[in-house]
Amino acid sequence: MTSSVQPSSTDTGITPTIVFSLLTPSRSLRIVNLLINTFIFAACVDFVAYPFFDDASDVIYSRIGALYPDAAKVGVRYPSSDANATYHEVYITWRQEMDSTGIDSWKEGSVVNLTKGDDWVGTVKLFGLSPSTSYEYRLEDPNGTVLPYPASPLHFHTFPDPLLNSGSHFRFLASSCMTPNFPYTPMHGRRIKGFDLLAEYLWPAENIANVPPKATPILVDTDSMAADEAESGSEQTGSSQPATPSEGVPEPTSGETNAQVAASQPLPPPTEFMIFMGDFIYADVPIYWGDDKEAYRRLYRRNYQSPSFRKVYERLPMIHTYDDHEIINNYAGKANDSKPPFPNADDAFALYNANANYDSSEEDAHYYEFRYGDVAFFVMDTRRYRSVIEETDEASRTMLGDKQLAALHDWLGRVNNTATFKFIVTSVPFTSLWTYEGLYDTWAGFEHEKASLLRVFHTVPNVILLSGDRHEFAAIEFTSADTDAYPVYEVSTSPMSMFYVPLVRTLRMRSEAVVSRRREMSKVAENGTVESEVVEEEVPKERVLKYIAEGNYKWSTIEVDTRDPDHLNVLVDIMIDGSKAYSLTVEGAPVKLQSSTALGAYVPQTFKSVLDKIGLNPSRWF
Repeated sequence: MTSSVQPSSTDTGITPTIVFSLLTPSRSLRIVNLLINTFIFAACVDFVAYPFFDDASDVIYSRIGALYPDAAKVGVRYPSSDANATYHEVYITWRQEMDSTGIDSWKEGSVVNLTKGDDWVGTVKLFGLSPSTSYEYRLEDPNGTVLPYPASPLHFHTFPDPLLNSGSHFRFLASSCMTPNFPYTPMHGRRIKGFDLLAEYLWPAENIANVPPKATPILVDTDSMAADEAESGSEQTGSSQPATPSEGVPEPTSGETNAQVAASQPLPPPTEFMIFMGDFIYADVPIYWGDDKEAYRRLYRRNYQSPSFRKVYERLPMIHTYDDHEIINNYAGKANDSKPPFPNADDAFALYNANANYDSSEEDAHYYEFRYGDVAFFVMDTRRYRSVIEETDEASRTMLGDKQLAALHDWLGRVNNTATFKFIVTSVPFTSLWTYEGLYDTWAGFEHEKASLLRVFHTVPNVILLSGDRHEFAAIEFTSADTDAYPVYEVSTSPMSMFYVPLVRTLRMRSEAVVSRRREMSKVAENGTVESEVVEEEVPKERVLKYIAEGNYKWSTIEVDTRDPDHLNVLVDIMIDGSKAYSLTVEGAPVKLQSSTALGAYVPQTFKSVLDKIGLNPSRWF
């Protein structure tokens, strides 16, 4: 008689039983599985429901948004201490920062009218400031009593006068996509780690320059640029000329420390502002709380409540555009402002972010332009006016809409010879190299309008596109068949503090479409003479200079140097998880700047306001 022994579930081993929660006769293993699954369930509930239970209704904050040579926008949220109140006022007083030799008196600024209906959020503009000057401000009640927040005055620095063509040297930051507590950590529901890393980067404990490592000059040769170069760690240049990389830290000599050597290096220029390129909130991730005004506002309050974010926005001016997740995934507005859920989503975006941006040429629009000295910026709105791809043919499809497209063309015409570098911000990538969802959610789905714009971009010197959205980093070069055309570059950076896709790579290294370019090549003959010949080659219309998918925390530090009009440079450092991962140098074409001949260009806006108040109409003069 033969008997068979059935293996017990414990024969599978302890590790598989715990990892896969397998059935087991072992009581201790069942208890372990119960505890593990209970913890995972509790963590999921905590992550999903945290914004609902912690609605940040009492958050108080103030921040600087748009800056001008003679003005600044200030955003404030300050709920009333009276639970029954529906309205109260906060006064802003300001003064110029003084050194130890003197103290400037506080000046009355603007009154912030705060209402319960607007979630106690207001934005005002301070006038009468001077260019390139440091100021501080504080908040007071109507009786002139200084409010407990902020504990000490907050500071800002006005922009330089664009009429003084002395060149610029400054840095700014660009990124997009953020959500609190991702990756999830228990008991850290308010943390946004990307901004913790950014604060450490901007204001380190020790005042030592963040000097890049040693680098060697690299000559970019388009016929030898292979796709795998974009995956390598080598530095590329945004020019067909040899790059001039920043010198690294020299080896310390005897008796010197690395800190002493680093401290002897010149400090980088100041970081003047940050452009956040959309997905400031995720209204639909991990779940969509519905088309409800309070649901959208609650997510903004949650971000401004974050101590991580507060470290940055109280000290660094921030301007914004939005993308789809401030509304709902892959949103296309079709220029219909009444289309749900846009009204409620736009209400929250305007209150918390957009009202502190630069004013648009179109009332209530979210696209706008601004300048920092001789550098010009145009920030697009790529959601409100875009067509639905399934409902339109390619020729009639639009991303920007007629008015915004006209405003962009008008801006390009004005800055062509009046600005050195021209930065264009688009919340979604301009390149068509991203696949999967990128084939229809980026500019790849709007090829007709994109091609028309790109032809114009190639006629304007020193155009650089900035984008986000894809949760990856890429530097792209666009090439025209016209040998006289200027190259166009794109720097796409995200996420600021969110997930990246660890296994799937969604970016093609070059476009299938190519253009023919003629190039002069030199070679040494057998007799030692140098001979040159013109060869024709095919190069991709779009190619990747660098692609980095990894990293939950990414931002680009962009340093602009136009002090030498014959050597204009932009240095882009891509920071990933708090460390520099790649640098790109773009060498700009010299621009002979032309100032406006209109008298009004030389008259301060504050003086024009004075004339208007006394009954004189300056618009007739300028």
